[in-house]
Amino acid sequence: MKKTKGKFVIFAHSGTYDKLHQTATIALTAAAMGSEVYIVLFFWALKKFYSGQLDHSDFPVEYQSWSHKITQLMKEKKVPPISEMFREARGIGAKVIVCSAGLEYMDIDKTSQNTGKDSLIDDVWGLPQVLTIAEGAETVLYI
Repeated sequence: MKKTKGKFVIFAHSGTYDKLHQTATIALTAAAMGSEVYIVLFFWALKKFYSGQLDHSDFPVEYQSWSHKITQLMKEKKVPPISEMFREARGIGAKVIVCSAGLEYMDIDKTSQNTGKDSLIDDVWGLPQVLTIAEGAETVLYI
């Protein structure tokens, strides 16, 4: 049985490539180090997951002039796509959770719930369940 180091919760709000990349790398690393990892998707992160554009390289407006160079460097360095990192993190136990209200706020059809074996999303929870899982977490990040 894998010994866990405690709960590690990431509240993912932003949908830009840089922040989702950071979310994926931190979640993957924490899971590999034995933490019980939960990534909870809200607003723009949620929209990005459901849009099919998770690996699309977009950056905040203030960094647009550097986006082409950063994208090129990441390809040269063979940095894996965000979706691959989330898949790997899930493969070692990380859970990707969708905020149920966020589906409504972001106008995402509830019947398109992208959960299951081949999905990058494990479940859809309400805020009470999300807050319960975050209770007592050793690490909580807001990205």
